[in-house]
Amino acid sequence: MDAASPQFRQLKSALKSSWMAGDFGEVAKYTAKEGEACVNRTKISRGSRVLDVACGTGNTAIPAARLGAEVTGVDIAPNLLEQAARRAKAENLSVRFQEGDAEQLPFADSEFDYVVTMYGAMFAPRPERVAAELTRVCKSGGTIVMANWTPEGFVGKSFGVTATFVPPPPDIPAPILWGREDVVRERFGNAVSHIQSTRQKALFEYPFPPEEMVEFFRQYFGPTKVAFSRLDPQGSHSWRRPSSLSGGNTTNRSTETRRWKLSIWKFLPLAPSNFPRRSEVGFYLEALPSEFLLREFMLVILSKPLANPTGAILPQG
Repeated sequence: MDAASPQFRQLKSALKSSWMAGDFGEVAKYTAKEGEACVNRTKISRGSRVLDVACGTGNTAIPAARLGAEVTGVDIAPNLLEQAARRAKAENLSVRFQEGDAEQLPFADSEFDYVVTMYGAMFAPRPERVAAELTRVCKSGGTIVMANWTPEGFVGKSFGVTATFVPPPPDIPAPILWGREDVVRERFGNAVSHIQSTRQKALFEYPFPPEEMVEFFRQYFGPTKVAFSRLDPQGSHSWRRPSSLSGGNTTNRSTETRRWKLSIWKFLPLAPSNFPRRSEVGFYLEALPSEFLLREFMLVILSKPLANPTGAILPQG
């Protein structure tokens, strides 16, 4: 898709509106521990210059700042940046937050020691531009860190459900492809000298049962909120009653509604009434289809090669 075309501008605007819908800050509260863990897997330390791309409410920017790093966070959603700034201020942390696009970062070349993006830049529509920009602003010898949802995990499957009702443009690659190591290697190519990728499990703990979980995401998670807005009034409420999934003559629209309901309940754990408020992974993974509790993502750490004073790339051991 031509970046100068009205269709592309409309796409970018729709993406921004989607992430501003609801209140992603409420969702982000339950991923805060994973953001801290992601930072701790790096060598970020006092004085490191860190850029958090698609920073949201600061789940990785703020832990990096706690380590004494000089942190900048960018995101396309100003309402999320406002929440991030308030969180940093509450901890007396100095973090610069500003609006910015992962496909056109407003920074000079080689400005940062670490460029980090957790479940963020993967959603930009032009992955080749994302890879180029992450590399451009990272200094020679610096590190790029990406945490991307995998196609096989719960999140990858749930985005497939959402795409049924909010179909992406046909020429835009699926964001979930960032969760494949071969795709990451192809997109960065020779711009990086070393790639280390590991599949990780993110445990999210929620203080409510599965049915309330759907309502929670419907209210606060922008893409889910938009997907539900595509349902007819009956369908937007009937998902609460799994027993109603069978029988009855329906229109084509209602058929779409049933498919959405079935998919929601397929991916959420159909838990008994004593579903634990805090999930003990070792036991309950055997007792329940708990894909929703353990979400798989690919953690990728990429090294940008060193350059000598003439600008030529030097090999790294």
